[in-house]
Amino acid sequence: MRAYLAALVLLAGAPAEAAVAMLNDYPTSTRADYVFACMKINGETRQALDQCSCSIDIIASLLPYEAYVSGETVASMNQDAGPVGRAFKAAQLAKDTLDTLLRAQAEAEVRCF
Repeated sequence: MRAYLAALVLLAGAPAEAAVAMLNDYPTSTRADYVFACMKINGETRQALDQCSCSIDIIASLLPYEAYVSGETVASMNQDAGPVGRAFKAAQLAKDTLDTLLRAQAEAEVRCF
């Protein structure tokens, strides 16, 4: 009977652990880089720290890490004025990927700033 109860407790905790893992799938260094860059833009104050930390948490809750990396890659490539940058700007998948990131960032700005 104890083994049965122990199994139920483990199973009951599985969805919660999966949810926590999904919310924490961004590496700490990625979160820190985002907050650092955000604070450079918004002022290096305690309020900016709170708002920027909130912002990356919201983005992480809306986008899986892989989608965030893809969006950041497209955003970076869009700044390239050469042929590679032009190819990225013309690709519909790249536009969709960037739009997804920009929507998450806009939502984070509304909620945190």
